[in-house]
Amino acid sequence: MKLKQLFFTLSVMVIIAVAAIFFINDGIQLGGANESPPATNADDSDVPDVILDDDELIEKFETALTTIENNYVSEVERTKLIEGAINGMVETLEDPFSDYMDVQSAANFQESLSSHFEGIGAEVGMVDGYVSIISPMRESPAERAGLLPNDAILEIDGESIEGYSVNEAVQLIRGEGGTEVTLTIQRGEQNEPFDVTIERDRIQVDAVRADTFEVDGQLIGRLEITSFSEDVGIQFEELLQELEDAGIDGLIVDVRRNPGGYLDGAQNIGNLLIPDNKPIVQIEHSNGSIESYESSLDERKPYPIVGLINESSASASEILAAALKESGDYDLVGKTTFGKGTVQKSIRMTDGSALKITTDRWLTAGGNTIDHEGVEPTVEVDQPEYFYAVALSIEEPYERDQVSDQIARAQSMLEGLGYSIDRTDGYFDEQTESAIREFQEEHDLDETGQLDEETAQKIQEEIQAHIRDVENDAQLNRAIELAVEQAS
Repeated sequence: MKLKQLFFTLSVMVIIAVAAIFFINDGIQLGGANESPPATNADDSDVPDVILDDDELIEKFETALTTIENNYVSEVERTKLIEGAINGMVETLEDPFSDYMDVQSAANFQESLSSHFEGIGAEVGMVDGYVSIISPMRESPAERAGLLPNDAILEIDGESIEGYSVNEAVQLIRGEGGTEVTLTIQRGEQNEPFDVTIERDRIQVDAVRADTFEVDGQLIGRLEITSFSEDVGIQFEELLQELEDAGIDGLIVDVRRNPGGYLDGAQNIGNLLIPDNKPIVQIEHSNGSIESYESSLDERKPYPIVGLINESSASASEILAAALKESGDYDLVGKTTFGKGTVQKSIRMTDGSALKITTDRWLTAGGNTIDHEGVEPTVEVDQPEYFYAVALSIEEPYERDQVSDQIARAQSMLEGLGYSIDRTDGYFDEQTESAIREFQEEHDLDETGQLDEETAQKIQEEIQAHIRDVENDAQLNRAIELAVEQAS
C-alpha cells in the first residue's frame, strides 16, 4: 500500500469506519508542551501565508513521516508516530474534554460507564491545565478519602505527572482492588499540597437507588442517581413506579456526586418528570442550529419534586437539574454544580482505540449556558465542614504543641463527632489532647492522648459512618422539609 493510501485509510477510518455513541462525560486532554522551534530574526510579517490544498497537506504529512522513519537516530515504530500525530491533532483543539484514547484507555473508559470496575471511583479530567478530580463517586474510596471536585493531582506514588494526559494519569491511578495508590493533591492556590493514600476497590455502580422517609405523616421518596449509565432510564422508571405504588407524597431526585454519563439517560429521566411536554435540553450543533428535546409527559406529577445538587454534580446531572428548575419549576437544594455544558461523541476505531471529541454544546430549557458556571440551587445549603475533610494519613504519632495538616483534619472530624474542640488550625493544644483521650476511652483504644495511626483510623471510620447517617445530611434534610411543606 502506498503511503498516501495509508494516510487516506487512516482518515477514512476516523470518519466512517466507526461505531459512535453520544454521551456527556468529563474528559481528557493531552498535557505537556512542545519545545519551541529555533528562534529566527524574521518578523511574522516577513513569513508569507502558504495555503495548501488537501493533496499538498497529505504530502506534507507523508514527508514528515518518512523523514522521521528514515533519518531519526534510533528506530521508531510507525504506529507510535501515527498515534502521536492523532494526539497532536486533538491537542490543537485545546479542549479539556476531547482526547485520543489508545486501545487500553478506550477499554478503561468504556468500563467506567459499565456496572463495575476497579479503581478509586472518581471521575478525572483536565482543569486549568492540571489532571484533576471532577467528581468522586458516592461511597467510593475516593469519597472516603475526602477528595473533592477540582482537587489537582500533582503526583502519583511520588512521581510528578506534569505534562501527563488524563489517560496516562488514569492508567497509574487505576489498579486491582486491595492495592494502594498515593496521590499528591493541591486544593486551592493558597494551600500546601498534601498526600492521600487510597486503597483501590471494586466499584459497583448501581445507577439508581431508592429509599423513603416518613415525616409528619408524609411519605417522601428519594431516587438517587449515581451515574447516567446505559440503562439508567429503565432503572429510574422501575424504581419510580415502586415508590408511586407505595403512595409517596413527594419525591427527591438526588444527583449529588454524579459525574454524568450518557445524554440519553438525562433525556429519558426528564421524560418521566418534566410536565406539559416542556423542553428538557437544547443542543447547539457546530453549524449553529439548535435542536430542542421536549418531554413526553403530558401532565404534572401529583406530588412535589425537589432536586438535590452539589459541586460534584456534573454534565448529564446538570441537564436534569436545570430541566427540573426551569421547565418543572421545581426547587433545587444544595450547592452550585460543576459547570460542564458540552457534549462529546466517542468514535471507536477499527483497532479498538477511540476519539472522544466535543461535537455540541447543550443549553438549558430556557436557552441558557451553564458551562464554567454551573446550575444554581434555589435553596442553597452547605454541608458541615467535616463533610469535606481529607482522609487521615498518620506515619508517626502527633502530640502536644505539634502542628500539622493531619492534626487539623483530625480536629475537624472530632468536632463533627461532637467532641469539645476549640481550634481546627492544626495546632495540637491541650483541648485537642483531651478530646483524643476521650475518643480513645470510648472506643477501647490505648489512652495515650496522641494522634497515632490506630486512633486516626478509628476517627476516620466514625466520621464516615456519621456522614452516611441521613440525620447529619443537612442538604437532604432541607430537601425533605421542602417536600413535606409542599405536599401538605
